[in-house]
Amino acid sequence: MNIFGRNLALWIIIILLMVFLFNVFQSNSPQGNAQNMPYSEFVSQVDDGAVKDVTIKGPEITGHLESGPSFKTYSPNDPTLVQRLTKNGVTVQAAPPEDGMPTLFTLLLNWFPMLLLIGVWIFFMRQMQGGGGKAMGFGKSKAKLLNEKLGRVTFEDVAGIDEAKLELQEVVEFLRDPQKFQRLGGKIPKGVLLVGPPGTGKTLTARAVAGEANVPFFTISGSDFVEMFVGVGASRVRDMFEQGKKNAPCIIFIDEIDAVGRHRGAGLGGGNDEREQTLNQLLVEMDGFEANEGVILIAATNRPDVLDPALLRPGRFDRQVVVPNPDILGREKILKVHMRKVPLAPDVDARVVARGTPGFSGADLANLVNEAALMAARRNRRVVTMQEFEDAKDKVMMGAERRSMVMTEDEKKLTAYHEAGHAVVMLHAKGHEPLHKVTIIPRGRALGVTMWLPERDKLSQSETELKAQLQSMFGGRVAEEMIFGKENVTTGASNDIMQATRIARKMVTEFGFSDKLGRLRYSDNEEEVFLGHSVTQKKNISDATAKLIDEEIRRLVEEGEAGARDILEKFKNELEAIAQGLLEYETLDRDEVDALIRGEKIREGGDDGGAASGGEHKKSKTSVPTSDGPVGVGPNPEPA
Repeated sequence: MNIFGRNLALWIIIILLMVFLFNVFQSNSPQGNAQNMPYSEFVSQVDDGAVKDVTIKGPEITGHLESGPSFKTYSPNDPTLVQRLTKNGVTVQAAPPEDGMPTLFTLLLNWFPMLLLIGVWIFFMRQMQGGGGKAMGFGKSKAKLLNEKLGRVTFEDVAGIDEAKLELQEVVEFLRDPQKFQRLGGKIPKGVLLVGPPGTGKTLTARAVAGEANVPFFTISGSDFVEMFVGVGASRVRDMFEQGKKNAPCIIFIDEIDAVGRHRGAGLGGGNDEREQTLNQLLVEMDGFEANEGVILIAATNRPDVLDPALLRPGRFDRQVVVPNPDILGREKILKVHMRKVPLAPDVDARVVARGTPGFSGADLANLVNEAALMAARRNRRVVTMQEFEDAKDKVMMGAERRSMVMTEDEKKLTAYHEAGHAVVMLHAKGHEPLHKVTIIPRGRALGVTMWLPERDKLSQSETELKAQLQSMFGGRVAEEMIFGKENVTTGASNDIMQATRIARKMVTEFGFSDKLGRLRYSDNEEEVFLGHSVTQKKNISDATAKLIDEEIRRLVEEGEAGARDILEKFKNELEAIAQGLLEYETLDRDEVDALIRGEKIREGGDDGGAASGGEHKKSKTSVPTSDGPVGVGPNPEPA
């Protein structure tokens, strides 16, 4: 029987039950208990004084005898009845005749308690039929079965991760033709773990596998397993795999599996028992006594280091697929995928946009294309031009322009020299990445920005490059000191100092760039030790070593500041030219900076409203390159 038939039968039963209850209540009413009395006997009882009171409603007469019983009778058209009743001392009450049907308000008032009970009963019946999130279905899985008939995703919609797609192609072939592998005794991996930074397309990749294989695709979040009720998570894991078996071959995708798959026994008190029970059930379902043939589990996380080792062993998640941030070729392919949905001007070059977005993830690139389309719409353009992509890139990296912000001439002048100092040091520091753009238009929290752009994707950085970054970070403060005097230096370089200290500390404690400290790792200076109910700190280095670390960090920072001072004193004329150009034009790109240094006129008029980008100067903020990247893992765009 289908759902409509069951619901119809349920409502028919409810209506019949209501009619039955109505008749029962009517029969139990006070009038229903009254004794029917012939009219002649009623008149005789009145004459004998045996009637106590009556109520007359048209032809209907009800009342009580002196002995107590109630009665009911109907009178003919007797004009002497009222006189006879009064004469014999009967209390007479009159009421208008009823139309035979109770009023709606009376029905609701009388039936409200019963209707409320019936409504509660229907509610619980529907909840028991509902499943996962219903009142009686705590232990049901919350996994959603995606319908790939509409909005189907395939590998053509996933770009920039060719190695990951190649790894997953084997899973697709197994789902299409399992006998191909089983004939040779091969077994497909039961679990595939997608590992990568946020926004790289792990969920999209899992959907593409299901789309390519054209099989059912169940999706659930790791946090959906754990509830406040004991045993619910383990029950949901069991139910999820039961659903998978019914739809085999299929894919079950668990997003953010670190929510349930964390290392057991970590932390004070042994961790959360309910979460550990859920993890134990997941381990058993993946590789226990009963094999789940045809059910492939794909999970995603950006924190593989916190996962339990039992979850990563062969037989469970025995294949890890890294989904990294794309390189320049990958970014170009991703941009082309997203650019299909927007009308583009002939001057748009995806390769140029890809080169200017090092460290961007797939989600960042999708947001970039969307921002460019929104800007073009606000400017009433029919197509998206390269200018919109440049402006969108600057907005994503640095934040929106704050042209309405009021700055005094002195603040504007100080900001111009501060940013010019960064730019000059970037131009002449040995090993520094090329200068890209400099502006004094406030963006985000910064009053000005100086941006450098790598010529290629960098996977590591040398000691020379890191020292060049230290020099560029002090370019703004040194320029302020040279032009306005040491007593007039502002707080604009506070974040410069913070970033420089961070880089210098990593050089000493992690990268082994200090000859005095050698090639040892000192970054794990302290670790927490649990003793009963207290937490104590245990030092891993001696006080003498800590003092030496501080001295080496100070040496590197001071060398960076001295290097910036030497460059600015040597090229003071360039500092002056760039600062005056910023005061006139507000935003300069690399070609315009080079032209100003050569003494050429760059454009007619003052402010061009161009897109600002990179570095900064602000009170209690600094000018930091947007591509921070000194950690040795490639340039990641970070807000200045």
